[in-house]
Order: sequence, then C-alpha cells, then structure tokens
Amino acid sequence: MNHKVTIADIARELNLTGATVSRALNNRKGTSEETRKMVQEAAERMNYRRDRIAWSLRSGRTNIIGVIIPSAEINFFGSVIHGIESMANQHGYNVLIYQSNELPEYEQKGIETFLSTRVDGILASIAKETLDFSHYLEIKERGVPLVFFDRANDSLNIPSVVVDDYKGAYYATEHLIRQGYKRIAHITGQQHLKIFKDRLEGYKAALAAYSIPVEPALIYQGNVSIEAGRQAIQHFLGLPQPPDAVFAVEDFTALGVVKELKDRGIDMPGAFGVVGFANESFDEHITPSLSSIDQQTVQMGKEAFKLLMELINEGEESTLVKSRVVLDPLPVYRQSSMRR
Repeated sequence: MNHKVTIADIARELNLTGATVSRALNNRKGTSEETRKMVQEAAERMNYRRDRIAWSLRSGRTNIIGVIIPSAEINFFGSVIHGIESMANQHGYNVLIYQSNELPEYEQKGIETFLSTRVDGILASIAKETLDFSHYLEIKERGVPLVFFDRANDSLNIPSVVVDDYKGAYYATEHLIRQGYKRIAHITGQQHLKIFKDRLEGYKAALAAYSIPVEPALIYQGNVSIEAGRQAIQHFLGLPQPPDAVFAVEDFTALGVVKELKDRGIDMPGAFGVVGFANESFDEHITPSLSSIDQQTVQMGKEAFKLLMELINEGEESTLVKSRVVLDPLPVYRQSSMRR
C-alpha cells in the first residue's frame, strides 16, 4: 500500500519543524519566501495531498472565498474576477462566484449560499437596486471577513477597493471641454450608489473649474443601460438648446448614446462628443471607437483579494488593515471625443 505523504514526512525531508512546514504550505506569516518556496517544491515532488476536510476542521478554514458580482455580462466584472483569481491561485484559494443580476434578493441568496459553504471571506460589488444593506451587515455580525469592490457603501464601515470616480468624471468632462464642446450633458446612474454620485459631482466640478454653469436640464437620470443612453439622447435633442457632448456614467449607457446618434445621422466627434466610463472591451471595436475611463479592473481584483487576506489573517479589528484602497482612473481617449 502506498504511503500517504504527511507534513511530518516533508518536515523530516527538509529538516524543519512540522509547524514551519504547515505555515509555509498555508502561506502564513512567520516563514521566509525562501523557506515557503522550498517547502512547496518538496510537497509537489513528494506528491503531498492535503486532507481538506481534516485540515478545515483543525484550522477553521475552507480556503474558499465567495465573490458577488452584479452581472456576468459586463466585461468589467469579468476582468475584476481575473485579478481576484490570479491572486487566489497564488495563495491556494478557490473562488465561488455568484451573480446578483442587480437585484438585492439574489444578493441575499448568494450570501446565504456562501455562509452555508463556510467560505473564509466574501468580496462583493453592490447591486444597483439594493437599498437595504442588512444582508451585508449580517456577514459582518457573523465575523466573516467582507470587502466591497467598485460599488461600496462607506456608511457600513466595510473595507473597500474602488477607483477615484470623482477624479475620473472630472477627467472625462474636462477632456470634452478642452476638445471645444460648449454644452456638455451628463447621464447619471442611481444616486444611492456612491460611484454614480461621485461621477456626477466630478462632472459638476469640472464645469465649475472652467466657469461653465451647471444646467439641470443637461443632467439625465438613467438606469445604467443601453436603452437609458438612447432615451437620454432623445430627451437632450428635444431641448430648445441641446448639448453637443455627453459624459455617460458608464460604457453601456454611452453605447446607447452612440447608437442613437448614429441612427439620427449625427457626426461624432464633429457635431457631438461622447465619453463613457469603465473602458469595456467593446469600446475600441465600435465605430466611432469610444473614449472612456479605465478603472484598472485587474488591479482592483488583486487589491480586493489582498485586503480580504489581511482581514482573514489579521482579524477585522486589526489596525494594520486598510479601510479603503483608491485606484487612479486612467483616461483612454478614442474617436468618439477627439475633435482636435
């Protein structure tokens, strides 16, 4: 009968203590990178296989994290997942993904599933229809580490990783001003979500910096969709003084803007400029190619995972754990706004 390799076997092979080998295999603090690498190479060479059930019972961990995303159809979230999984693989973690479809009841189901699976922690981006956050507070009350990414709620006092939405919106609006557009409109998203509120404030700040008055008629309340972009343009072009440019709250809304303008035969960027937010994968492939603000999605996923690991390893009350990581937005200007 083949002998099942144990931690003790690896320890004898390397002349180390069992505790050192265990820490190295589980990426715990207290071992050097050189030792960790040596132990993991020996484990692979000796065909060591962890008894996950026994290990989970002893350690109180499953090495599984749950991730809640609003939509799998949006490339932005797929790109964040790529960043999360790349880090999870390095740290020996498995990832469970649940799609909320932008609905709070699906968020609740996802959380229940994760808690019953006894995940070690949860990463989440809030659904745009969520107004009651009690299901997220339940995670916190149970002592399960939780980190928000992209869409967060600061009032919940939950660590988060976000892009500087205010600055990104400022960049987008300022770019349109510098391209010579005179009447710049904005299509917003739901204002109970901080990211959309910050983008509206960034838009207003850029106008104020260039002494351009904010006109309520040029701010359209959308619901973050292609159809919202189309409806906004129909509204704007019906005004006595229509705008000549739009900063859309995100790229699917901007895509609706582009589609409606093309259907009406309006030249972009000559007669009308468009900038979105997110730098979705389709942006460079449509005509005209869409200017947007890149949110460093892969890096966002990596930072969110690292923050979650800090919570898991240090504990939620640790003063070493950051409460908020803010990434810089990166403007990507293409044909839809490049008048000059």
